[in-house]
Amino acid sequence: MSCIAARQLLCSLASQSWVEVLGRNALQRLFSTFPGGRPGSALFLMRVAIGVIASAQGVLCLFYSDYRTIEVVFTGLVLSLCGACLLIGILTPLVSIFVVLVGLANALSWPPMAARNLFDGKLSTFEMIVMAAAISLLGPGAFSLDARLFGRHKIVIPPAFRRPKS
Repeated sequence: MSCIAARQLLCSLASQSWVEVLGRNALQRLFSTFPGGRPGSALFLMRVAIGVIASAQGVLCLFYSDYRTIEVVFTGLVLSLCGACLLIGILTPLVSIFVVLVGLANALSWPPMAARNLFDGKLSTFEMIVMAAAISLLGPGAFSLDARLFGRHKIVIPPAFRRPKS
């Protein structure tokens, strides 16, 4: 591509609006999706699986720990709250990132967790990290509280009532 062709391309892009350049649905891609049907059911199942596993691991850290350190209590609280949020589907992208971070910290730490651990093998920890990252990137789905609160809504604007001039 020559310099003249590149300059013409830049000038043509500068003269058009961003909607024409990026497409009409470019802004929609910035937000998470709320698919229904079979994809929404699959996201629901992934959310429930990770939520139950994270909540169970958090409860194990809180109540069945051999050592009661601040790290174990903090990990238990974070996993319990994030698991509960994933189960009901509120703040899904944020809490799934926290689950990924706790999973990475568990996988990369040299000493094992002080509590009973559901993630004894590195493969199960890796699976939870990948599924939580996928939930974070794909969004909560249509069967979540996020979809009810922040999803697409139909806005009905009533017709304007104008009095006739007399």
